[in-house]
Amino acid sequence: MTTPAIGSRLPAVGTTVFTQMSQLAAEHGAVNLGQGFPDFHCDPKLVDLVTEAMHAGHNQYPFMTGVPTLREAVVAKIALLHGHQYDAASEITITAGATQGLMTAILCAVHPGDEVIIIEPAYDSYAPAVTLAGGVVVPVAMRVGPDGYSVPWDAVAGAVTARTRMVVINTPHNPTGSILRRADLDALAAIVDGTAILVLSDEVYEHMVFDGQPHASVSSHPALAARAFVVSSFGKTYHVTGWKIGYVVAPAALMMEFRKVHQYNVFSVNAPMQHGVAAYMADPAPWRDLPTFYQKKRDLFRAGLANSRFELLPADGTYFQCVRYRAVSPLPEAEFAKWLTREVKVAAIPVAAFYSQPQESGVVRFCFAKRDDTLALALERLTAL
Repeated sequence: MTTPAIGSRLPAVGTTVFTQMSQLAAEHGAVNLGQGFPDFHCDPKLVDLVTEAMHAGHNQYPFMTGVPTLREAVVAKIALLHGHQYDAASEITITAGATQGLMTAILCAVHPGDEVIIIEPAYDSYAPAVTLAGGVVVPVAMRVGPDGYSVPWDAVAGAVTARTRMVVINTPHNPTGSILRRADLDALAAIVDGTAILVLSDEVYEHMVFDGQPHASVSSHPALAARAFVVSSFGKTYHVTGWKIGYVVAPAALMMEFRKVHQYNVFSVNAPMQHGVAAYMADPAPWRDLPTFYQKKRDLFRAGLANSRFELLPADGTYFQCVRYRAVSPLPEAEFAKWLTREVKVAAIPVAAFYSQPQESGVVRFCFAKRDDTLALALERLTAL
């Protein structure tokens, strides 16, 4: 008996670098600063609220669009932070994590032959989603200078053609830790003005912007909000990445198409967790305090590496720190990350893996969303190099 062969929809895709490095870290007993997840617990109150929701009987299918109280809480938060009033009934959908939201936004909007501009280095789910939709990925590389990574808007404008359907942006940015500012949003708005180009804005690290800088959300820019899907993550905000719960906001006409796909790829999202998160959001302190919480970890990690052989790049947001390592090793990024995991017992992610065609810049990414003692152990090993 033989199993029939199928033609792969994603022939260039294998196991993700995150899975590979986490497995390698486990095999060698390394401190895992590779994959982006906390190694500390969420607020016990949030777990209690989810448990209460289960005991209250919220264990059946919720509305396809999401629990109303949770959608209303999202609307209230965005209005407070960004001054944009979305409609909870027609413009908010709760998703099974941000990655599902990203995939669904691309599948509902991108048709075969459509071009999608992706700013690289980029989170690795964007391009496969475009491919699955039959679209064409058009990569535009960020510039890297003394002040870190920035988007070359002239290059983005130059990549636009009559077939361009969407521009995907990410702020705060994974993997570089850079952020977009109002001037960046204005530049993007000028590029798409007068076109039918959509914007997909990945803002899962929206509450991790440091040094008193504001988060420049697409929701705060009326000209962009009118043509954008904005994606965020309760998992990132509340330290519960394993719950896989997020949300997407968009104008009603776009959200109508989004929901047509959403209802057939997940239909609805875990009911008790939606109720628990909705109740938890009654107190804004957890997300208000997040910049301070993670800035302390960033500063601890940066101070620990300040006198090391690693060159620190700016880290304005997210919970990632990129470093140049050329003073440590001449190895290519992937090989250096493996060597670091095996020999130094600290796992990192090569930034080259975030490009459609790997580009070597001698940079790796560390995740500092870890307990202080975890960071201390990693720093002890890294500074010994």
